[in-house]
Amino acid sequence: MKESIPLTWRRIPERYRLIGVKCETCGKNYFPSRPICPKCRRKGKLVKVQFSGKGKIYTHTTIYSAPTGFENQVPYVIALIELEEGARVLGQVVDCDPKDVKIGAKVEKIFREIQRDDPEGLIHYGFKFKLA
Repeated sequence: MKESIPLTWRRIPERYRLIGVKCETCGKNYFPSRPICPKCRRKGKLVKVQFSGKGKIYTHTTIYSAPTGFENQVPYVIALIELEEGARVLGQVVDCDPKDVKIGAKVEKIFREIQRDDPEGLIHYGFKFKLA
């Protein structure tokens, strides 16, 4: 499914800069941003925070049969990354052999092309991760 240009632009803070939120009441960080703290509910006060992009692999899987638009990337690794700040982020791990990806391995954010609509269409950029 192709994203609209307005939706792509609205996601730039998340995709380009890894911006999430922190609850000033309980101190917990969340990504992506959300309007209310799941723990504190209405008592929580959320503020934007820029995450470092450094963390470790919490869990991962290797994709061998990709969805439409990603067929040229198989096999590729999708991992749940626990950032140093405590938030968890889903992202692709690149520039490595899938066999080298292990739970607990340190990773860092890099900026890459995510998807291309067609040769003359939108190119979606965002973060991925590489082994540190």
